[in-house]
Amino acid sequence: MGTRLSDEALDVLFRDARTFRTWLDKPVTDDILREIYELMKWGPTSTNCCPARILFLRTKESKERLRPALAPGNVENTMNAPVTAIVATDMQFYEHLPKLVPYNPQAKNLFVDSPDLAEATARRNGTLQGAYFMLAARALGLDCGPMSGFDNSKVDREFFGAGLERDGVSQEYSPGRLESNFLCNIGYGDPSGLKPRLPRLDFEEASKLL
Repeated sequence: MGTRLSDEALDVLFRDARTFRTWLDKPVTDDILREIYELMKWGPTSTNCCPARILFLRTKESKERLRPALAPGNVENTMNAPVTAIVATDMQFYEHLPKLVPYNPQAKNLFVDSPDLAEATARRNGTLQGAYFMLAARALGLDCGPMSGFDNSKVDREFFGAGLERDGVSQEYSPGRLESNFLCNIGYGDPSGLKPRLPRLDFEEASKLL
């Protein structure tokens, strides 16, 4: 607890991490995809709500289902990526709160009775978990290519319109319950395809000490 990471680790997670659009021909195993989730799930969310849902597209067939929703500039890099993750949000995350917050049996009702609070909580914390997802992938030696250039409604209809199947078991999600947030290609990036890194704002431009 409270141990500072090495500069090498910080480079991997932040300073040297890049958004990749070209990929080495090196497979990503199902085991490492599970490892990503097993790491990211420990990132904090309010009320331990854990609203993110990840759909890993690993096959040519699943990628082809995604193709019509992609912006033209994102087709090639996505089709060539070993895996594309649809980072989605369960808008009815509160159905799982009896398991996630066992000490507070009334936690679910807080969100059932306040749809606006439920939506804001789902979107904020689902996005937080998406960031944890990328950090977990990088920590395990993978590279990421996050993107928002796609049609969310097409993705949601194609992949979430009739529920979601995991490990051969159908998860009962009503249409509209799962909403795509962003896509993230993952694999082993080909550095030859990188462009010069863009600048960032300095501390004084983005922060203030009070």
